[in-house]
Amino acid sequence: MNPQDIRQYGDELYEALVARRAVAPLTERQPEITLDDAYRIQLRMIERRLASGETIIGKKIGVTSKAVQDMLKVYQPDFGQLTSAMVYHEGQPIPVDTLIAPKAEAEVAFILKADLNGPGITAADVLRATDFVLPCFEIVDSRIRDWKIKIQDTVADNASCGVFVLGGTPRSLRGFDLSVAGMVVEKNGDIVSTSAGASVQGSPVNAVAWLANTLGALGIPLKAGEVILSGSQSPLMPVIAGDSFTCSVGGLGGCSVRFI
Repeated sequence: MNPQDIRQYGDELYEALVARRAVAPLTERQPEITLDDAYRIQLRMIERRLASGETIIGKKIGVTSKAVQDMLKVYQPDFGQLTSAMVYHEGQPIPVDTLIAPKAEAEVAFILKADLNGPGITAADVLRATDFVLPCFEIVDSRIRDWKIKIQDTVADNASCGVFVLGGTPRSLRGFDLSVAGMVVEKNGDIVSTSAGASVQGSPVNAVAWLANTLGALGIPLKAGEVILSGSQSPLMPVIAGDSFTCSVGGLGGCSVRFI
């Protein structure tokens, strides 16, 4: 794909974000689009966000669990950039009309205290570099019409990033095995999902190592202080005004979010 097309699609996705309107899938219009093309489109979209005054505060890993892969028919992880405009505080309601087609997913967030420069990063390196972890909700959103996405579409669309909420009490990973930590997710008071950390690449720690190595091969480090969303442990749950969600993770506490 030529640089002009990369720029055009990145601008289109940024403008769709701002206008809160969906666009036709890129893979329908450019069937030959590659993953490399898609990540370059993502970078253009992020460039526009930074030019508007946002800052990069972390990264997210997407499409890590079988439940989400099956739902989206996307069978490999991807990554996106987290910006300062995506942060909501627990207890702060999220207006659904600021998004297009939001879906909630529960996961574990890592806060780093040291850089991770891949490739060659192991799970042990991730444990050493992590300051603490927290339960969280990511509210994914797609600028692609009707969520009709292939892996290239969601990658170009910044891994379908929407907004996120961190909850719980900071917990060190020292002596704590995330792979066996159970998670219960409730929607409007009803249990909709149960899982363990092992549902995400065997452990959320492994997912973060994958991200560090994947980005490291591109010359991009994970930096101290960044928030890393490690991938959903729940199915994607559609959101409408009035909905509320809670997730509880054994050893980490809970996180809640509501929509207006």
